[in-house]
Amino acid sequence: MIFAVISFAILVAADQITKWMAVLHLKNQPAKVLINNVFELYYLENRGAAFGIFQGKRFAFLIITVVILLVLAYCFWNIPYTAKYMSLRCIIVLIGAGAVGNFIDRMSNGYVVDFFYFKLINFPVFNVADIYVTLSAVFLAILLLFKYKEEDLNVLVNSLKKSRKG
Repeated sequence: MIFAVISFAILVAADQITKWMAVLHLKNQPAKVLINNVFELYYLENRGAAFGIFQGKRFAFLIITVVILLVLAYCFWNIPYTAKYMSLRCIIVLIGAGAVGNFIDRMSNGYVVDFFYFKLINFPVFNVADIYVTLSAVFLAILLLFKYKEEDLNVLVNSLKKSRKG
């Protein structure tokens, strides 16, 4: 539990520090090209969700984030405390840190600071918190496809149901 809290705090701090550095060094500046026509640091204020969708829906994002964090906390507390489910707890910490990192931006600025841009494929500009959420989705898919068997998922679902009942 202590490891999870410390990891969560470090992840959120890393996200916030990188955004602070982006504001400090990239805002109102031309893009910093790291690999010509491939990758650059480009300051962007994203008032929407992932990939810029749902622009200007700040209040909805704040409510959705709180709900997601409550669900994540519920799952984290109720997943069986065994080594088999440790990787799932790590994924929850990663998703939570990403959600909180962007939540802090939305609360304090009204937008999320994005700054990584893969120009080669014209991928939407993103940030460290987005990386956390994306990686955790990939890791979750890998776990579900290759690690957890049906009986493991049944144990997981039952542990979540039992804790809800009482």
